[in-house]
Amino acid sequence: MAEGTIQSIEIAAEPADIFAIAADVSAYPDWAQGVRSVDVHETDDHGRPARATFTIDGMMKPITYTLAYEYSEPESISWEAEPGSDIKEMKGSYQFKSIESGTEVVYALRVELGFTLPGFVRRQAERQIVGVALRGLKKQAES
Repeated sequence: MAEGTIQSIEIAAEPADIFAIAADVSAYPDWAQGVRSVDVHETDDHGRPARATFTIDGMMKPITYTLAYEYSEPESISWEAEPGSDIKEMKGSYQFKSIESGTEVVYALRVELGFTLPGFVRRQAERQIVGVALRGLKKQAES
C-alpha cells in the first residue's frame, strides 16, 4: 500500500460537534469540495453510516468507491474502502483531540488507485484531498 498522508488543523469547536459533522457523510456534497454524491447503504446501531458509496471529482474522471466505517465517539472515525475498479485500497481516519482553543483534527489517508497514475501526481492529489477536506470541515464547524 502507498505511504499515505497525515495533516492536522485546529478548529474552534468541541470534538463532539466536529465528530457529528464528519460522521454525517450524506451531507458531504453540501460542504466537502469535490464530493459529487454519497449513498449510505447501511447504518450502525447509533444511526451512523456503516457503509457508503461516494462519487468524487477525480483529476481525470469521476471516482467511485465504497467505504466501511468504524467509530469511537467522539475521539475518532476510521474507514476502509472495498476494493473496486477506481480504488484498489484505501484506509483513512479522523482523530479529534480536545485542546484549549477547541479541537485538533488529524486526518490520515492512504490510497492505492485501481488505475495508473504517476507516483508524484498521486501523492500530490492525496495531500490536496486531505488539505481540502480539513479546511472544509473547519469552515463547516466554525460557521
